[in-house]
Amino acid sequence: MIDFFNGIFEYQFLRNAMLAALLASISCGIIGSYIVARRMVFISGGITHASFGGIGLGYFLGINPLIGAFVFSTLTALGIRVASRRSLIREDSAIGILWSLGMAIGIIFIFLTPGYAPNLMTYLFGSLLTVSTLDLYLMALLAVVTLIVFIFFYRIILFVSFDEEYARSHNAPVETVNYLLFILVSMAIVLHIRVAGIILVISFLTIPQSTANLFAKDLSRIIIYSIFISFMGSLAGLVASYYFNIPSGATIIFVFVLLFLLARTYKYFQNKIARKRLLPGS
Repeated sequence: MIDFFNGIFEYQFLRNAMLAALLASISCGIIGSYIVARRMVFISGGITHASFGGIGLGYFLGINPLIGAFVFSTLTALGIRVASRRSLIREDSAIGILWSLGMAIGIIFIFLTPGYAPNLMTYLFGSLLTVSTLDLYLMALLAVVTLIVFIFFYRIILFVSFDEEYARSHNAPVETVNYLLFILVSMAIVLHIRVAGIILVISFLTIPQSTANLFAKDLSRIIIYSIFISFMGSLAGLVASYYFNIPSGATIIFVFVLLFLLARTYKYFQNKIARKRLLPGS
């Protein structure tokens, strides 16, 4: 443990990894709480996998794959929203179609790209240890924008998260907020692909929030607890990855799941003890 913290002062990549973990925890803690509250995990999974089409197109055109991923994920998010709102197709069917289409396009374009696709594994599985300074600037920008949006629109987001029809009845700008949050979800997914990869990035947006939801029901508290759990889990996963020389993204997700299981077990026994106190004869 001491070697790891000494390494933070010595190596730039470890400092970048720590800062990326903090920024990812802030952005994903806030946006993920909205996703869990709205029960949008399946939608987010569809957006995540559809972004692979943009990565494949980026390789084929010779541009930054993350630019292509952002375009694909945003179009997918807006497409799902429009299709479900206008009843053009069932929401789960739209997600399944766009999910499959994005993956198929990505595979085809990577196959058509001449030569070897460098860093492809990084986009699939992620790595905190390869986060660049530019990635950190973009992640910091996302964290600031996310904080501003949630501070200024918190009450509307709260209404939309738990009772959209009630928000509509009070003439709240529900659609505007929904589209804005869908774009934020897309940005969060794309910018954190470098951290956890396409396959695992959805875990950053759901597992710490589900753990926090065991101890809090208020959205603001869920957000705060999620940020704390996410950063502590990321730090523990990063330390384990450093010492055992295993992939950082997968290790962090493993720690997230372990924390959730420990929290769930604690809540089970806490509820059991509380029921016994209420029923002294039992």
